[in-house]
Amino acid sequence: MKIVWSSRYELGIEVIDNQHKRIVEYINLIHDLNESDTSKGTLDEVLHSLVDYTYSHFAFEEALMEEAGYPDIAEHQLTHQTFSRQIETLRQRFDQGEQVASDLAQMLQHWLLNHILADDTSYSRSIKENILGAGADKHHAWAEKAARRYFNA
Repeated sequence: MKIVWSSRYELGIEVIDNQHKRIVEYINLIHDLNESDTSKGTLDEVLHSLVDYTYSHFAFEEALMEEAGYPDIAEHQLTHQTFSRQIETLRQRFDQGEQVASDLAQMLQHWLLNHILADDTSYSRSIKENILGAGADKHHAWAEKAARRYFNA
């Protein structure tokens, strides 16, 4: 089932909201490719791009929390690490020829939406107060530099 993006998933932090939307686009693309008669190579490429982008998003998000002085960063990092292990297990199974793309897309979809609504909303206030508020110009430059580093933009 494809994800329909809704404003309820927005944190009000444009850079993070845009990354979440991009992950949703990848998940929806995997659903589309899984339902069509697409070559394994195409699905493999999209699946690996999704996983790599998700890892980059995690790293960027954690760096943003660190920059904002978010006090519960260790707990958030643990959530990312646990989920990364689950993703990696499914990616390895896919690489070995198993038909897990649909399972991975569903797992990512479920996890992402729950993660946004629960975990990510917990740090958004800290980001808004400490980065988007005072000294926003300084942090804007930091965010652009970090985005280039994590996403090769």
